[in-house]
Amino acid sequence: MSLPRILRARGHSFAWGPGTAPLLMAIVNATPDSFSDGGLHADAASAIAFGERCIADGAAIVDVGGESTRPGAQRVDVAEQVVRTCPVVEALARRAPVSIDTTRAAVAQAALAAGACMVNDVSAATEDPAIIEAACSAGAALVLMHRLHAPGEDRVSTEADPRRRYGDVVHDVRDWLGARVDAAVRAGLPRECIAVDPGLGFGKDVAQNMELLVRVGEFASLGVPVLVGASRKSFLGAVAGEPDAARRDPASIVAALEAASNGAAILRVHDVHGHRVALAAWAAVRAAKSR
Repeated sequence: MSLPRILRARGHSFAWGPGTAPLLMAIVNATPDSFSDGGLHADAASAIAFGERCIADGAAIVDVGGESTRPGAQRVDVAEQVVRTCPVVEALARRAPVSIDTTRAAVAQAALAAGACMVNDVSAATEDPAIIEAACSAGAALVLMHRLHAPGEDRVSTEADPRRRYGDVVHDVRDWLGARVDAAVRAGLPRECIAVDPGLGFGKDVAQNMELLVRVGEFASLGVPVLVGASRKSFLGAVAGEPDAARRDPASIVAALEAASNGAAILRVHDVHGHRVALAAWAAVRAAKSR
């Protein structure tokens, strides 16, 4: 089964096809504590300027977040998330499609009112199910991601935590996301407005993350596009021997090319320019091989 080739999001139709590179979603963290760039874009002016550079570098979508999802991060209340994100969303939405990275319906509603066309929910609408209605009402797209833990929840080792003992990690994550897609459709969101994210780095060990990466194509059975967010994550640091998240872009590009080869539709990345150049070369090589 081939992966879907279109995602509709409030007046936008994101499309791709065989042999073309995935769309790039730029990460704009308007936070003081994100894992690789915390504090660099914490004020609105810096976040807007960075987002504009990402758009100039080739980002098709800009994902703006006001709450870090790194392990152990402190939760941020709705009012503060709105203060952090809405000015950034409003400014960048004049230039390109914008996604709001949040698990809270009220934050999503405020961002959608400010011009966002997509909601990126790392809890897959389990934390605040009203976020589905927020997307429905605005005609926005919704990204549903798999995770085991919310930031700030206690974590224990893989061996001791039965929730992390997957049978087959790809099948288990796919089935869980399939249930979340069905829930969103039952709540009124059109399937063509839904994408899924297997949640690399969220409650998976290194081997499980790698398995998800190389088997992205198996998510095609869900009938929705797949977003992959491997950029700068710790499992890449583990396999590449790079403890500094900000220095993991080469490893991130390798992961992106693997995801692209396996059918990913959208890649969520920090280094837009590096990924764009690598994907352009990748697409050219694939085209030459198919002649």
